[in-house]
Amino acid sequence: MAKVSTNINLDPDLKKEAQLLFSNIGMDLTTAVTIFIKQAVREQKIPFDISMNTPNSTTIVALNEYEEMKRNPAKYKRYASFDDALEDVL
Repeated sequence: MAKVSTNINLDPDLKKEAQLLFSNIGMDLTTAVTIFIKQAVREQKIPFDISMNTPNSTTIVALNEYEEMKRNPAKYKRYASFDDALEDVL
């Protein structure tokens, strides 16, 4: 099969990181991009989920707890220093 050259613009650091990753798993950047494109064509979509950085359920619980602590600080124990807090949990 004949091949064509395609240019893409990447951040230089991103390119280096990707080349290192792909090299460590035995392929070059061209092979990795080709695999991505073949999979996208086969599935007729981007072959992975693309989403905003949505926190998982554990993080949501922690964020809600933080907001509760801000609203009602008197309900929660305070410490003069990190060392004092550490002593309390150890």
